[in-house]
Amino acid sequence: SYRVDLPLNLRRRGVHDVFHSSLLRIHEPNDDRLFPGRLESQVGEFDEPEEEWAIEKVLTHSGKGASALFQVLWKSGDRTWLPLNVIEGRPALQAYLEAV
Repeated sequence: SYRVDLPLNLRRRGVHDVFHSSLLRIHEPNDDRLFPGRLESQVGEFDEPEEEWAIEKVLTHSGKGASALFQVLWKSGDRTWLPLNVIEGRPALQAYLEAV
């Protein structure tokens, strides 16, 4: 196995940097006559992920202690119930607990 020095944007996206030798090939530089102007940014989408799955706020809760469930309003508009261990330490939960 080999560790590959990946660009920062690929590491941020969670691309693993260790590959088995059978998956690696000798690098052949880009032929600009066949593929003019090929840039890393054209290979894949490297935009920052949307905050679609970010928590807007905690609406209410049910139960207490470690078995408590919290109703969460997502920034996408969806509402779901999550257990404490999933949202523990999140700013939205802290704001809710301070308000209650």
